[in-house]
Amino acid sequence: MTTIYGIKNCDTVKKALKWLDQAGVNYTFHDFRVQGFDQVLWQEFTAKIDWQNLINKRSTSYRNLDDEIKQNLNIDNATEAVLEQPTLIKRPVLIHNAQLHLGFKAADYQAIFA
Repeated sequence: MTTIYGIKNCDTVKKALKWLDQAGVNYTFHDFRVQGFDQVLWQEFTAKIDWQNLINKRSTSYRNLDDEIKQNLNIDNATEAVLEQPTLIKRPVLIHNAQLHLGFKAADYQAIFA
């Protein structure tokens, strides 16, 4: 089973979805803005990858965080921030064969689905 997480208007997510469609991969798309993001999903992600890798420090959402949070980022305040603003998560998040992959590069997806 393959699930891709993100937001529909993200350019990188669009590229990943297009690649999956062209490669004929069956997948489920979970839009954080439509279907939401909760503690269970965050725990699923952090069980597969270090929480620090999930935070998109180049995003507008991250830049808009309070400086106190950014300077003292830890699992607790990161969890709280991500639950309030799922756009803090690097996108897309791809879960395929129980493994989590962040971002999109065509060559990486080619290797994942080879």
